[in-house]
Amino acid sequence: MRRRFALPLAAVVLSLPLALIPAVSASAAPSDKSRVLSSWTQTSVSSYNAFNAARSNRGAWTAYGFNWSTDACSTSPDNPLGFPFQKACIRHDFGYRNYKAAGTFSANKSRIDSAFYADLKRVCAGYSGAKRTSCNSTAWAYYHAVDIFGSTPVKAHSTELPQAA
Repeated sequence: MRRRFALPLAAVVLSLPLALIPAVSASAAPSDKSRVLSSWTQTSVSSYNAFNAARSNRGAWTAYGFNWSTDACSTSPDNPLGFPFQKACIRHDFGYRNYKAAGTFSANKSRIDSAFYADLKRVCAGYSGAKRTSCNSTAWAYYHAVDIFGSTPVKAHSTELPQAA
């Protein structure tokens, strides 16, 4: 009779440590998240195209837990003087939000801003003459603004007004 209880009891005792080990979250990001994030925030056109392809198919990247939220060009026009800067602003937001979430924003800010400027210059390359000059000047102003002011934390959209001093 002892054997009848010994085998089931041994199975329970041996499986107990497995039950006590915390399960890995199903939503844990894959180990290559930082590599993927880096690949989508480079200055190259292939990085820009890869990001836009992924953005069009965000569902395939759910496991990575990326923050896809954007306010495009924030308080600046998305299409200043008719130049379509919105996609560049969206990718820039993606870089800022995700590197801040990863805690590695400071180490990557300069590259994210440079990628933004490269994206803007690619928009301008589609123009010629005075229009191209105007576009490049506007692109420089947008880049310079994020270079100087782009280190403030990204805040959720809020309708609250600042308190008077």
